[in-house]
Amino acid sequence: QTKYKYLTMMKLAVISTVLCSAAAFAPAPQAKAASALSSYEGEVGVTAPLGFYDPFGYVDGVSQERFDNIRETEIKHGRVAMLAVTGYLITANGIRFPGAEDIPDGLAAFPALMAKADGKMVLFQMLAFFAVAEMVNRDAFGLAAFPGDYRNGALDFGWDKLSEETKIKKRNTELNQGRAAMMGITGLVIHEAMGVSILPGGYLPGQ
Repeated sequence: QTKYKYLTMMKLAVISTVLCSAAAFAPAPQAKAASALSSYEGEVGVTAPLGFYDPFGYVDGVSQERFDNIRETEIKHGRVAMLAVTGYLITANGIRFPGAEDIPDGLAAFPALMAKADGKMVLFQMLAFFAVAEMVNRDAFGLAAFPGDYRNGALDFGWDKLSEETKIKKRNTELNQGRAAMMGITGLVIHEAMGVSILPGGYLPGQ
């Protein structure tokens, strides 16, 4: 019975993640006011096949400032998730940093690192990096052209030379890939915890 309770909790976690991800896409049911619907239906991230998708009206009637805050959160989570999926698959393929060859992949890496003094130092460095990344990746000087723009007047990489059409295309690509990555890393971790492989060859990380 404990096993069934555990599986139920994992399923609820998946459903909650889906709902949270869907809420960031845009506004409300057709029964809502047309003015509320039209206010965000032209935003970046409104793409086929879902289009303007917010079945629970999460951003219905919210201010532009609130919407931009939600969008920035979605972008940041998407960026982290893309890195997470990449790291998960790389380690599952047997690739390690020098000196970490004996560290298992998947969720088993954390207790393995905690069991060693060097491993604890690695975890501390990871936390320090996350803290610095959180402080640095922000609009420090109010120069952002859109939510998630953390160039701060310095790192441009030719962005300002692109056409508006290309900029919109690239921003849509980042949003959609981030959304896919959030669902991807959630699915990978939950399936690992359940002991069910979804990787090629039936490989199960952490075993």
